[in-house]
Amino acid sequence: PYTTLFRSAPIMRLKKSRLTLACSIAAGLTLSVQANSSLAYEIDPDSTIADSPTTLLGINHIALSVRDLDAALAFYQGVTGYDIVRRETVSGPEADVLFGMPGIRYETVVLEAPNMLFELNEFSHNAEKPLTRMPVQGPGMTHTCFQSPSNDSAFDRFKAAGADILSIGGEPIDLGGYGVTYAYAYDAEGNMIELEQLDTGPLRAGAYNEEWEQRGYNSWMTQVALVTHDIVALTDFYEKILAFAPYREGDYVNNPRIGEIAGIEKTSLLASWFRMNERSKTIELWQYRNPLTKQHIGKRGLTDFGYSFSIEVGDIYTEVARMAELGVEFISEPVKLGDFWQAYTHDIDGNAFSLRQAIDADSPFSIDRKSTRLNSSHH
Repeated sequence: PYTTLFRSAPIMRLKKSRLTLACSIAAGLTLSVQANSSLAYEIDPDSTIADSPTTLLGINHIALSVRDLDAALAFYQGVTGYDIVRRETVSGPEADVLFGMPGIRYETVVLEAPNMLFELNEFSHNAEKPLTRMPVQGPGMTHTCFQSPSNDSAFDRFKAAGADILSIGGEPIDLGGYGVTYAYAYDAEGNMIELEQLDTGPLRAGAYNEEWEQRGYNSWMTQVALVTHDIVALTDFYEKILAFAPYREGDYVNNPRIGEIAGIEKTSLLASWFRMNERSKTIELWQYRNPLTKQHIGKRGLTDFGYSFSIEVGDIYTEVARMAELGVEFISEPVKLGDFWQAYTHDIDGNAFSLRQAIDADSPFSIDRKSTRLNSSHH
């Protein structure tokens, strides 16, 4: 969640805390359900993707594979008001190569949030597949997050549009008295979303800026949330491929407010966060000890219902080669499709993600162009 999450927790500044997390895991569930504590470990509070010596630029988009595109579009665009960049049907040899399976055909709608793209995809071969509801404890990419000003709450709009509120009491939870409230909810297909409402102080200290306000944006997207059975290994994986360190790790046991947000009593979990830009984007990793996150066996299908994400890069061939040397296996060589060169892969938990490079260096959908607009609005 938002970078002030658990601000009320004591913070220790350490160069490395992965050993602490490993010890926490070894302590196991018995300790988790008996104690009541929250402790965050600041590894490098200034660490961001700008520290990476690679050509990685940040999160370009969140994708959601759905069964009913029209219904999903009405729900998400109706709440957010994000503009439709493109709606089209995609098929052909490039798509077959990109997704690693023949006969791919899907309809896609690309929505433009102020700081990233949100893509809704309906794959024709998924039409008869059953829907499932993602558990809070995963495993997998459990959710993304929509932030909004408290006085123009996206929570209220999502709830009015029919979102099934998971958090206890059906209202946002004030976690620490620092001006941010939190809630989890489900859409009609069982995809989980997090909703964060920011008061003026954290709103102005975060991503929100005058340009977004003038353009009428009253919500924005902030994160890729991955829940794993082994947070030490998954954090190490992302630190290796991103080539920069997480800025914080944490250990949270029996915090009643966290349990209310997740809709689960006696919640116990570990977390780590990577800043994917200066203010508004993170990859956050979670491991639940109670309820226990189980291991996912195998790799998730690129077209399976649910979430995936992309990391934009400046040189996709260089990054594919670099990650391949680190043991990352790609579905294909980069493929030119839509506005981007793209290549799909999986992390060590089997979560699907892709690398993207804008075909047009001046593309308005590139992170570089969005960052330029963001920075100009702050100066």
